[in-house]
Amino acid sequence: MTTLQHVLDTIESLWPARRAEAWDSVGLVTGDPDAPIERVLLAVDAVDETIGEALDTGAELLLTHHPLLLRGVTTVAETTYKGRVLARLIRGGCALVAAHTNADVVERGTSGELARRLRLTNQRPIVPARDEPELGLGRVGDLPEPTTLGQLAGALARILPATATGIRAAGEYQAEVRRVALCGGAGDSLLADGAVLGADVYITSDLRHHPASEAIEQARLRGGRPFLIDTSHWASEWLWLEAAAAQLRDAHPALEVTVSERSTDPWDFAIPQ
Repeated sequence: MTTLQHVLDTIESLWPARRAEAWDSVGLVTGDPDAPIERVLLAVDAVDETIGEALDTGAELLLTHHPLLLRGVTTVAETTYKGRVLARLIRGGCALVAAHTNADVVERGTSGELARRLRLTNQRPIVPARDEPELGLGRVGDLPEPTTLGQLAGALARILPATATGIRAAGEYQAEVRRVALCGGAGDSLLADGAVLGADVYITSDLRHHPASEAIEQARLRGGRPFLIDTSHWASEWLWLEAAAAQLRDAHPALEVTVSERSTDPWDFAIPQ
């Protein structure tokens, strides 16, 4: 019999909690470690829709990338979304575990999986871990052959699940690019990093107006690079779920491990102007 503790031990070996950022909140949120586990569902977000999917499919564990309780709460009353989510999970006998920044920094993490899909070579982290330099935030590497900024954006549109906001790019469509820096999820904190500045293009999510505008203006002083590509936060991290599910299946062949295909991107539609 596989218990929740067995799976928690595997999660810790794959995505050690000590690798999480100091501000992060990862690990077990709710659930009995001694409870038996047969089905696991993976999703980016713990929201009403994915909790419903977990319960409908009989999952005893929902593993999400984003923590439900990242910031402090003063109530778990069911009049609040987080309280309702926790109550549904507890009543349904479904545990909740988060693997967030501890799953960003590993080789097969959020950035690593996007880099693999782009077939980047000579990969390394943008911000290496001090004790293990092959681990760390983001990835930088080279495409197998040069392409254009527009073609790279098109390739991302084919790799990532579709969202209302699509793919946004700053730079000339026909500009040649080869060296790519990327960070799954929100990565504007790395805009001024040397590895990013040395790339032809930087791919990340949630780029806000002022950080993006300032980065573009500063890049013009250096010939216009790096160009910027902005993707959906949810879509860029959803790719990791398949890699994570494969690793859990390898460790626990008796478990039924599935990935939610329901979009939890917050935007439903966009109006072209």
